[in-house]
Amino acid sequence: MRDIRLLMTADAAGGIWTYALETARALAERGISTLLAVLGERPGESALQEARAIAGLELELTDLPLDWTATSAAEVTQAGEEIARLARRCGADLIQLNAPALAATASFHAPTIGVLHSCVATWWEAVHGRAPLPADLEWRAKLTRAGLNRVDVAVAPSHALANQASRLYALPPPLVIYNGISPFETRPAAARTIPVLTAGRLWDQGKNVAALDHAAERLPFRIQAAGPVQGPNGAAIALDHLHWLGVLEPAALRETMARSAVFVSPALYEPFGLAVLEAAQAGCALVLSDISTFRELWEGAALFVAPSDSRALADALSELTSDSVLRARLAAAAQDRASHYTIDKSAGELAALMRSLVTEPQRRAS
Repeated sequence: MRDIRLLMTADAAGGIWTYALETARALAERGISTLLAVLGERPGESALQEARAIAGLELELTDLPLDWTATSAAEVTQAGEEIARLARRCGADLIQLNAPALAATASFHAPTIGVLHSCVATWWEAVHGRAPLPADLEWRAKLTRAGLNRVDVAVAPSHALANQASRLYALPPPLVIYNGISPFETRPAAARTIPVLTAGRLWDQGKNVAALDHAAERLPFRIQAAGPVQGPNGAAIALDHLHWLGVLEPAALRETMARSAVFVSPALYEPFGLAVLEAAQAGCALVLSDISTFRELWEGAALFVAPSDSRALADALSELTSDSVLRARLAAAAQDRASHYTIDKSAGELAALMRSLVTEPQRRAS
Protein backbone atom coordinates (compact mmCIF):
# COMPACT_ATOMS: atom_id res chain seq x y z
CA MET A 1 0.00 0.00 0.00
CA ARG A 2 1.17 3.55 -0.72
CA ASP A 3 2.82 5.66 1.93
CA ILE A 4 0.68 8.18 3.81
CA ARG A 5 1.77 11.67 4.82
CA LEU A 6 0.27 12.63 8.17
CA LEU A 7 0.05 16.04 9.81
CA MET A 8 -0.25 15.60 13.58
CA THR A 9 -0.57 18.34 16.19
CA ALA A 10 1.00 18.13 19.63
CA ASP A 11 2.27 20.17 22.54
CA ALA A 12 5.20 19.71 24.89
CA ALA A 13 3.33 20.46 28.13
CA GLY A 14 2.51 16.89 29.14
CA GLY A 15 1.89 13.34 28.04
CA ILE A 16 0.80 14.29 24.52
CA TRP A 17 4.45 14.89 23.61
CA THR A 18 5.36 11.34 24.67
CA TYR A 19 2.30 10.00 22.89
CA ALA A 20 3.12 11.89 19.70
CA LEU A 21 6.74 10.74 19.51
CA GLU A 22 5.93 7.10 20.33
CA THR A 23 3.09 7.10 17.80
CA ALA A 24 5.10 8.79 15.05
CA ARG A 25 7.94 6.29 15.50
CA ALA A 26 5.55 3.33 15.26
CA LEU A 27 3.57 4.78 12.35
CA ALA A 28 6.78 5.27 10.36
CA GLU A 29 7.29 1.50 10.51
CA ARG A 30 3.86 1.17 8.88
CA GLY A 31 4.50 3.50 5.97
CA ILE A 32 3.03 6.64 7.56
CA SER A 33 5.39 9.63 7.79
CA THR A 34 4.53 12.42 10.21
CA LEU A 35 4.89 16.18 10.19
CA LEU A 36 4.48 17.12 13.85
CA ALA A 37 3.05 20.62 14.27
CA VAL A 38 3.95 21.73 17.79
CA LEU A 39 1.68 24.28 19.47
CA GLY A 40 2.27 26.13 22.71
CA GLU A 41 5.62 26.56 24.43
CA ARG A 42 8.53 25.16 22.45
CA PRO A 43 10.05 21.87 23.63
CA GLY A 44 13.43 21.89 25.34
CA GLU A 45 16.56 20.99 23.43
CA SER A 46 16.71 17.40 24.68
CA ALA A 47 13.10 16.83 23.66
CA LEU A 48 13.81 18.29 20.23
CA GLN A 49 16.84 16.03 19.82
CA GLU A 50 14.73 13.01 20.70
CA ALA A 51 12.14 14.02 18.10
CA ARG A 52 14.71 14.71 15.39
CA ALA A 53 16.17 11.24 15.87
CA ILE A 54 12.92 9.57 14.80
CA ALA A 55 12.97 8.38 11.20
CA GLY A 56 10.13 9.75 9.09
CA LEU A 57 9.33 12.56 11.55
CA GLU A 58 9.52 16.26 10.66
CA LEU A 59 8.94 19.10 13.11
CA GLU A 60 7.11 22.38 12.63
CA LEU A 61 7.31 24.71 15.64
CA THR A 62 4.23 26.85 15.05
CA ASP A 63 4.21 29.05 18.19
CA LEU A 64 0.41 28.86 17.98
CA PRO A 65 -1.54 28.89 21.28
CA LEU A 66 -2.93 25.76 22.91
CA ASP A 67 -6.69 25.50 23.23
CA TRP A 68 -6.46 25.40 27.04
CA THR A 69 -4.04 28.31 27.41
CA ALA A 70 -5.39 30.63 24.69
CA THR A 71 -6.98 33.85 25.91
CA SER A 72 -9.93 33.84 23.50
CA ALA A 73 -11.95 31.61 21.21
CA ALA A 74 -10.63 33.57 18.24
CA GLU A 75 -7.07 32.52 19.08
CA VAL A 76 -8.09 28.86 18.97
CA THR A 77 -10.06 29.10 15.74
CA GLN A 78 -7.24 31.06 14.10
CA ALA A 79 -4.79 28.38 15.20
CA GLY A 80 -7.03 25.73 13.66
CA GLU A 81 -7.20 27.62 10.39
CA GLU A 82 -3.40 27.97 10.35
CA ILE A 83 -3.04 24.21 10.90
CA ALA A 84 -5.44 23.63 7.99
CA ARG A 85 -3.28 25.86 5.78
CA LEU A 86 -0.16 24.02 6.91
CA ALA A 87 -1.81 20.69 6.05
CA ARG A 88 -2.45 21.93 2.51
CA ARG A 89 1.06 23.32 2.09
CA CYS A 90 2.73 20.09 3.17
CA GLY A 91 0.41 17.92 1.07
CA ALA A 92 -0.92 15.90 4.02
CA ASP A 93 -3.08 12.90 3.14
CA LEU A 94 -4.50 12.88 6.65
CA ILE A 95 -4.67 15.11 9.71
CA GLN A 96 -4.62 14.03 13.35
CA LEU A 97 -5.60 16.76 15.78
CA ASN A 98 -4.57 15.94 19.34
CA ALA A 99 -6.78 18.89 20.33
CA PRO A 100 -10.15 18.49 18.56
CA ALA A 101 -11.05 22.14 19.29
CA LEU A 102 -8.77 23.06 16.38
CA ALA A 103 -11.43 21.65 14.04
CA ALA A 104 -14.21 23.88 15.43
CA THR A 105 -14.30 26.18 12.39
CA ALA A 106 -11.34 25.20 10.19
CA SER A 107 -11.90 23.40 6.90
CA PHE A 108 -9.44 20.58 6.32
CA HIS A 109 -8.84 19.29 2.81
CA ALA A 110 -8.15 15.70 3.92
CA PRO A 111 -9.70 13.19 6.36
CA THR A 112 -9.30 14.35 9.94
CA ILE A 113 -9.03 12.39 13.19
CA GLY A 114 -9.62 14.19 16.46
CA VAL A 115 -8.03 12.50 19.48
CA LEU A 116 -9.56 13.63 22.75
CA HIS A 117 -6.73 13.11 25.22
CA SER A 118 -8.52 15.33 27.75
CA CYS A 119 -10.73 18.42 27.79
CA VAL A 120 -11.85 21.13 30.17
CA ALA A 121 -15.45 19.87 30.50
CA THR A 122 -14.51 16.33 31.57
CA TRP A 123 -11.69 17.70 33.76
CA TRP A 124 -14.01 20.17 35.46
CA GLU A 125 -16.63 17.53 36.25
CA ALA A 126 -14.03 15.16 37.71
CA VAL A 127 -12.51 17.88 39.89
CA HIS A 128 -15.54 20.04 40.74
CA GLY A 129 -18.54 17.78 40.21
CA ARG A 130 -21.68 19.07 38.55
CA ALA A 131 -21.01 22.73 39.30
CA PRO A 132 -21.51 24.91 36.19
CA LEU A 133 -18.48 25.54 34.06
CA PRO A 134 -16.95 28.98 34.63
CA ALA A 135 -17.13 31.31 31.64
CA ASP A 136 -13.45 30.93 30.85
CA LEU A 137 -13.87 27.17 30.45
CA GLU A 138 -17.33 27.20 28.88
CA TRP A 139 -16.16 28.70 25.58
CA ARG A 140 -13.31 26.20 25.44
CA ALA A 141 -15.76 23.33 25.94
CA LYS A 142 -17.97 24.69 23.16
CA LEU A 143 -15.02 24.70 20.78
CA THR A 144 -14.16 21.12 21.74
CA ARG A 145 -17.74 20.01 21.14
CA ALA A 146 -17.78 21.74 17.75
CA GLY A 147 -14.47 20.16 16.82
CA LEU A 148 -15.57 16.67 17.84
CA ASN A 149 -18.69 17.17 15.76
CA ARG A 150 -16.71 18.15 12.65
CA VAL A 151 -13.80 15.69 12.55
CA ASP A 152 -14.26 12.54 10.50
CA VAL A 153 -13.50 10.24 13.41
CA ALA A 154 -13.17 11.07 17.10
CA VAL A 155 -10.88 8.87 19.21
CA ALA A 156 -10.40 8.59 22.98
CA PRO A 157 -7.79 6.62 24.98
CA SER A 158 -10.29 4.94 27.33
CA HIS A 159 -13.97 4.01 27.47
CA ALA A 160 -14.25 6.04 30.67
CA LEU A 161 -13.30 9.26 28.88
CA ALA A 162 -15.25 8.36 25.74
CA ASN A 163 -18.46 7.80 27.69
CA GLN A 164 -18.02 10.91 29.84
CA ALA A 165 -17.37 13.08 26.78
CA SER A 166 -20.35 11.56 24.97
CA ARG A 167 -22.62 12.45 27.87
CA LEU A 168 -21.30 15.97 28.41
CA TYR A 169 -21.17 16.93 24.72
CA ALA A 170 -24.30 15.03 23.64
CA LEU A 171 -22.37 13.30 20.84
CA PRO A 172 -21.78 9.65 19.94
CA PRO A 173 -18.95 8.10 21.99
CA PRO A 174 -15.53 8.42 20.36
CA LEU A 175 -13.79 5.31 19.09
CA VAL A 176 -11.52 3.92 21.81
CA ILE A 177 -7.86 3.17 21.01
CA TYR A 178 -5.83 2.57 24.15
CA ASN A 179 -2.51 4.36 24.41
CA GLY A 180 0.67 2.32 24.45
CA ILE A 181 4.38 2.69 25.05
CA SER A 182 7.53 0.94 23.86
CA PRO A 183 8.82 -2.01 25.91
CA PHE A 184 10.86 -1.04 28.93
CA GLU A 185 14.54 -1.71 28.34
CA THR A 186 15.51 -5.01 30.00
CA ARG A 187 18.20 -4.51 32.63
CA PRO A 188 19.39 -6.33 35.74
CA ALA A 189 16.84 -5.86 38.50
CA ALA A 190 17.44 -2.53 40.23
CA ALA A 191 17.37 -2.22 43.98
CA ARG A 192 14.04 -0.74 44.98
CA THR A 193 15.54 1.98 47.13
CA ILE A 194 12.65 4.42 46.66
CA PRO A 195 9.63 3.29 48.71
CA VAL A 196 6.98 5.35 46.87
CA LEU A 197 7.05 7.51 43.75
CA THR A 198 4.52 9.70 41.98
CA ALA A 199 5.05 11.52 38.70
CA GLY A 200 3.22 13.74 36.27
CA ARG A 201 1.88 17.26 36.05
CA LEU A 202 2.01 17.89 39.78
CA TRP A 203 0.50 21.36 39.36
CA ASP A 204 -2.69 20.00 37.79
CA GLN A 205 -5.54 19.98 40.29
CA GLY A 206 -6.91 16.89 38.56
CA LYS A 207 -3.81 14.93 39.62
CA ASN A 208 -4.86 15.53 43.25
CA VAL A 209 -1.27 15.73 44.47
CA ALA A 210 -2.41 17.86 47.43
CA ALA A 211 -4.13 14.78 48.90
CA LEU A 212 -0.93 12.79 48.55
CA ASP A 213 1.02 15.62 50.20
CA HIS A 214 -1.37 15.37 53.18
CA ALA A 215 -1.05 11.58 53.26
CA ALA A 216 2.74 11.83 53.26
CA GLU A 217 2.63 13.60 56.62
CA ARG A 218 1.39 10.34 58.19
CA LEU A 219 4.13 8.12 56.78
CA PRO A 220 7.57 7.23 58.20
CA PHE A 221 9.21 7.40 54.75
CA ARG A 222 9.42 10.11 52.11
CA ILE A 223 7.34 9.96 48.96
CA GLN A 224 9.30 11.09 45.92
CA ALA A 225 7.54 13.30 43.35
CA ALA A 226 8.74 14.01 39.81
CA GLY A 227 7.26 16.54 37.43
CA PRO A 228 6.53 20.24 37.04
CA VAL A 229 4.98 22.15 39.96
CA GLN A 230 3.98 25.10 37.74
CA GLY A 231 1.84 24.88 34.62
CA PRO A 232 1.70 26.99 31.46
CA ASN A 233 -1.79 28.12 32.49
CA GLY A 234 -0.51 29.69 35.72
CA ALA A 235 -1.54 26.84 38.03
CA ALA A 236 0.97 25.84 40.73
CA ILE A 237 1.32 23.69 43.82
CA ALA A 238 3.51 23.95 46.93
CA LEU A 239 4.71 20.60 48.30
CA ASP A 240 5.07 20.51 52.08
CA HIS A 241 5.72 16.80 52.69
CA LEU A 242 6.61 15.25 49.32
CA HIS A 243 10.24 15.20 48.23
CA TRP A 244 10.36 16.95 44.86
CA LEU A 245 12.83 15.47 42.37
CA GLY A 246 12.27 18.18 39.78
CA VAL A 247 11.34 17.65 36.15
CA LEU A 248 13.17 14.52 34.98
CA GLU A 249 14.12 13.66 31.43
CA PRO A 250 12.28 10.54 30.13
CA ALA A 251 15.31 8.23 30.59
CA ALA A 252 15.92 9.52 34.12
CA LEU A 253 12.26 9.09 35.03
CA ARG A 254 12.24 5.49 33.82
CA GLU A 255 15.42 4.81 35.81
CA THR A 256 13.75 6.31 38.88
CA MET A 257 10.70 4.12 38.34
CA ALA A 258 12.94 1.06 38.09
CA ARG A 259 14.28 1.93 41.57
CA SER A 260 10.79 2.49 43.06
CA ALA A 261 8.83 -0.16 44.93
CA VAL A 262 5.43 1.51 44.65
CA PHE A 263 3.96 4.05 42.25
CA VAL A 264 0.98 6.06 43.44
CA SER A 265 -1.55 8.18 41.55
CA PRO A 266 -4.40 9.72 43.59
CA ALA A 267 -5.84 11.44 40.49
CA LEU A 268 -9.37 12.77 40.40
CA TYR A 269 -9.11 12.97 36.60
CA GLU A 270 -7.07 10.72 34.37
CA PRO A 271 -8.11 10.02 30.78
CA PHE A 272 -5.50 7.23 30.49
CA GLY A 273 -2.35 7.70 32.56
CA LEU A 274 0.91 7.13 30.68
CA ALA A 275 2.97 7.57 33.85
CA VAL A 276 1.07 4.73 35.52
CA LEU A 277 1.70 2.51 32.50
CA GLU A 278 5.41 3.36 32.52
CA ALA A 279 5.64 2.59 36.23
CA ALA A 280 3.83 -0.72 35.84
CA GLN A 281 6.10 -1.68 32.98
CA ALA A 282 9.10 -0.81 35.19
CA GLY A 283 7.90 -3.29 37.83
CA CYS A 284 6.28 -0.97 40.39
CA ALA A 285 3.31 -2.06 42.46
CA LEU A 286 0.42 0.38 41.97
CA VAL A 287 -1.75 2.35 44.39
CA LEU A 288 -4.39 4.20 42.37
CA SER A 289 -7.42 6.34 43.02
CA ASP A 290 -10.71 4.54 42.65
CA ILE A 291 -11.87 6.27 39.46
CA SER A 292 -13.46 4.72 36.40
CA THR A 293 -10.41 5.03 34.14
CA PHE A 294 -8.10 3.21 36.54
CA ARG A 295 -10.71 0.52 37.21
CA GLU A 296 -11.07 -0.01 33.46
CA LEU A 297 -7.35 -0.33 32.86
CA TRP A 298 -5.97 -1.79 36.10
CA GLU A 299 -8.75 -3.78 37.82
CA GLY A 300 -7.10 -6.74 39.57
CA ALA A 301 -3.60 -5.27 39.19
CA ALA A 302 -3.58 -2.43 41.76
CA LEU A 303 -4.76 -1.30 45.16
CA PHE A 304 -7.58 1.25 44.81
CA VAL A 305 -8.27 4.05 47.28
CA ALA A 306 -10.91 6.78 47.40
CA PRO A 307 -9.04 9.84 46.08
CA SER A 308 -10.48 12.22 48.68
CA ASP A 309 -9.41 10.07 51.67
CA SER A 310 -5.82 10.96 52.54
CA ARG A 311 -5.85 8.69 55.60
CA ALA A 312 -6.87 5.68 53.50
CA LEU A 313 -4.22 6.63 50.97
CA ALA A 314 -1.56 6.68 53.70
CA ASP A 315 -2.81 3.33 55.05
CA ALA A 316 -2.63 1.70 51.61
CA LEU A 317 0.90 2.95 51.03
CA SER A 318 1.96 1.82 54.49
CA GLU A 319 0.48 -1.64 53.93
CA LEU A 320 2.06 -2.12 50.54
CA THR A 321 5.53 -0.92 51.52
CA SER A 322 5.56 -3.22 54.57
CA ASP A 323 4.10 -6.36 52.92
CA SER A 324 6.69 -7.71 50.49
CA VAL A 325 4.51 -10.62 49.38
CA LEU A 326 1.56 -8.41 48.47
CA ARG A 327 3.87 -5.90 46.84
CA ALA A 328 5.53 -8.57 44.68
CA ARG A 329 2.15 -9.99 43.65
CA LEU A 330 0.76 -6.60 42.65
CA ALA A 331 3.96 -5.60 40.86
CA ALA A 332 3.83 -8.79 38.78
CA ALA A 333 0.13 -8.26 38.03
CA ALA A 334 0.74 -4.65 36.98
CA GLN A 335 3.67 -5.61 34.77
CA ASP A 336 1.59 -8.31 33.12
CA ARG A 337 -1.30 -5.89 32.53
CA ALA A 338 1.11 -3.32 31.10
CA SER A 339 2.09 -5.83 28.43
CA HIS A 340 -1.41 -5.39 26.95
CA TYR A 341 -0.92 -1.64 26.39
CA THR A 342 1.83 -1.54 23.77
CA ILE A 343 2.69 1.05 21.16
CA ASP A 344 2.66 -1.73 18.57
CA LYS A 345 -0.99 -2.49 19.29
CA SER A 346 -2.02 1.16 19.65
CA ALA A 347 -0.27 2.30 16.47
CA GLY A 348 -1.51 -0.74 14.58
CA GLU A 349 -5.13 0.15 15.34
CA LEU A 350 -4.52 3.81 14.54
CA ALA A 351 -2.76 2.99 11.26
CA ALA A 352 -5.61 0.72 10.19
CA LEU A 353 -8.07 3.55 10.88
CA MET A 354 -5.92 6.00 8.94
CA ARG A 355 -5.64 3.76 5.89
CA SER A 356 -9.39 3.16 5.90
CA LEU A 357 -10.02 6.92 5.92
CA VAL A 358 -7.55 7.57 3.12
CA THR A 359 -8.80 4.76 0.89
CA GLU A 360 -12.50 5.09 1.73
CA PRO A 361 -13.13 8.62 3.05
CA GLN A 362 -16.83 8.07 3.71
CA ARG A 363 -17.15 10.39 6.71
CA ARG A 364 -15.71 13.62 5.39
CA ALA A 365 -16.77 16.64 7.40
CA SER A 366 -18.43 19.47 5.57
